[in-house]
Amino acid sequence: MTNNEYLWVEKYRPRKIDDCVLPASIKKTFMDMVESGEAQNLLLSGGAGCGKTTVARALCHELDTEYIIINCSEDGNIDTLRTKIRNFASTVSISGAKKVVILDEFDYSNAQSTQPALRGFIEEFSSNCRFIMTCNFKNRIIEPLHSRCTNVEFRIPNSEKPELAKQIMERLKTILNTENVPFDDKVLAQLILKHFPDFRRIINELQRYSVSGEIDAGILSNLGEIQLQQLISAMKGKDFTTLRKWAVDNLDNDHTRIFRKIYDGLYESFEASSIPAAVLILADYQDKASRVADQEINLTACLTELMMECTVK
Repeated sequence: MTNNEYLWVEKYRPRKIDDCVLPASIKKTFMDMVESGEAQNLLLSGGAGCGKTTVARALCHELDTEYIIINCSEDGNIDTLRTKIRNFASTVSISGAKKVVILDEFDYSNAQSTQPALRGFIEEFSSNCRFIMTCNFKNRIIEPLHSRCTNVEFRIPNSEKPELAKQIMERLKTILNTENVPFDDKVLAQLILKHFPDFRRIINELQRYSVSGEIDAGILSNLGEIQLQQLISAMKGKDFTTLRKWAVDNLDNDHTRIFRKIYDGLYESFEASSIPAAVLILADYQDKASRVADQEINLTACLTELMMECTVK
């Protein structure tokens, strides 16, 4: 069994646009592309787990086009990108159809080097290749790329949220029935309420809780739990990418709870000599959290300073 087969989020990833959980207007945009028979250069923006990468892959599957995925949070430097794109885009597809390069988490790429280079690739390989970029924050993508792409923002109108929540509920029931995991409808509803519209996280959390053998009221006390193990491991390994992803994944928790959770775990996670500095760092960023415009930047900056200035056990 491969890792993808083990992970429910991959095992049950939709392969058709019509099977994706999307607002009606966004689904129609991609259904129209399928009918046209050709992908466009696309910039897909929206929060984590809302379906951007799933839609990009489903579009390629339905168009039966050859594609590659480059995760720019891991392989976003200019040399790696240049090599992978040139090797893939410079050859013609066997079917004759245009190839597609999916640049996942493209807002992690360098706006001074990598992004301008992509503008050149789009023009250089326009006869043979299309580019689909996904990002959480479209304002981190340079304007020349906006103008060369069809922009699709994965925003859910309030009027459609109940219907989409219902669709994800049915999807979860199908997964659990297939996996032979008993469940309580009310608990599923609580899980959706906690993480909606981050569909990826909902499914990942569901799989994590399923290890107990049943999705029942016993997991409710854990739904609001902030897990520190991954964060502490990232700090110890000076792994900024994982640290930043942890920050994004936990943004739906109140910032006061996050800082308090880290504070309560100081003696367990940090060397004693580092604890005074850690307390001051936490206090500083908790104070800033009540005033800053971007909580992700503030939390990521706090965690980065803890990682660089304190010693993890």
